[in-house]
Amino acid sequence: MDKSAAAGIMSRPLFGKLPVRRWIPQDVHSVLDYKGGTLSALAGALSDDPVAKAAGLALGSSVIGVSLMTDYRLSLTKLIPIEAHEIADYAYGAAAILAPFVLGYAKRSPIAAAVHVVVGLTTILASLVTDYRCQTGMHLGGELATDPEAIGA
Repeated sequence: MDKSAAAGIMSRPLFGKLPVRRWIPQDVHSVLDYKGGTLSALAGALSDDPVAKAAGLALGSSVIGVSLMTDYRLSLTKLIPIEAHEIADYAYGAAAILAPFVLGYAKRSPIAAAVHVVVGLTTILASLVTDYRCQTGMHLGGELATDPEAIGA
């Protein structure tokens, strides 16, 4: 395997602009995904509020599930293109921030709410500066992109 294949293939910029910088390596980001998903699920599971419990388990299992199927090194299978994972990161971050307020458990379960908001914020912030790279070359649309100019490198 050549050096560029071992390092992964840089993703196309999302909306032509995101991420704003590529500072966080993909492997570090994937560990942060698993950690954030685990924290969200654990905060929900430890809450006495049934809504916070359900939200935490849904948030945590969704981010872990997406991470396990993303086209990056620390996944079980490579079914989800890295650009779709990046979109999911922003959606998950927003959902985690909004869930305590939209679902009404911010006051009933303040610790779970705080964990969800902090994990959501850190997910969005980390996503803005992650060096997203896929391992197989699969991008949205399913094509294999190996030409650096074709993927915005």
